[in-house]
Amino acid sequence: MSRFIDPQLRVALQARLEAVPGGFGAIPDILRRRAAVAAFTAGAEVARDATVVREDRTVAGPPEVGVRVYRPAGVTGALPGIYYIHGGGMVQGSVAGADADAAMLCAQVRAVVVSVEYRLAPEHPYPAALDDCYAGLTWMVRTAPSLGVDPDRVALYGPSAGGGLAIATALTARDRCGPAVRFLMPIYPMIDDRNETASSQEITDLGMWDRATNIEAWRWYLAGRPADGYAAPARADDLAGLPPTFIDVGTADLFRDEDITFAQRLMAAGVPTELHVYPGAYHGAEALAPDAELSRRIVAARMGALRRAFT
Repeated sequence: MSRFIDPQLRVALQARLEAVPGGFGAIPDILRRRAAVAAFTAGAEVARDATVVREDRTVAGPPEVGVRVYRPAGVTGALPGIYYIHGGGMVQGSVAGADADAAMLCAQVRAVVVSVEYRLAPEHPYPAALDDCYAGLTWMVRTAPSLGVDPDRVALYGPSAGGGLAIATALTARDRCGPAVRFLMPIYPMIDDRNETASSQEITDLGMWDRATNIEAWRWYLAGRPADGYAAPARADDLAGLPPTFIDVGTADLFRDEDITFAQRLMAAGVPTELHVYPGAYHGAEALAPDAELSRRIVAARMGALRRAFT
């Protein structure tokens, strides 16, 4: 790899590739891949934070959607709400796998977090995931009083595919005159099925969401249907009216160029937008190497932006 990677992040990446040669994308069977991801996540779990209370709920359908609700223990009154959409290329990932991240948001921002268990491709191609995400958001806002959520302070948050789905959910809410979203935080979002950018052709052998894995995931998600602006938000013609947005991405991330372009389009559409591009960061680096100095900066910037959005 000739591209620059932050030295501390490189150590963690090499350790991952020793444990999983070629990365999880090198496992061709999607069921085996999901099992490997789940096992790796379970092996990395730490003791649950006692300051966060969890509750699993079911949103009545159709579609019927599972959610996990996180609330700071012992805190009463209406709190900001964060609607969390996990990553995984729309083909893997789960609420359980994202548990530590969702709990961290709850504890650090002091917000109620609702994490959605959306259906995955290829078994459930587009628009199943988006339908689930939108149904979960409308439930969260509709039941805000019972959840202890201030309905005027709701943010959408998601990494990777979750970031793309967060944008798509915000677009859907705008176009259907649905729930008001105060803030949008798509983290290195997966938003363009065309794979034509320089970075989408550059990241081929990193082992952290490479080009072949991305092409495969989009093929499974779209299942032969042409993509529109809800399936692949980079294709959306009109971005005006979206909530204030925070996007971050690394220079060694396949999604780098599509995310930078999208942030520029948001600004041109009059959407208040904060963009961070981190030299030497690859896809998911802050999760793989949480103690690295750059990872700490990345997470601190996100938490600060969420707190400012809610005050």
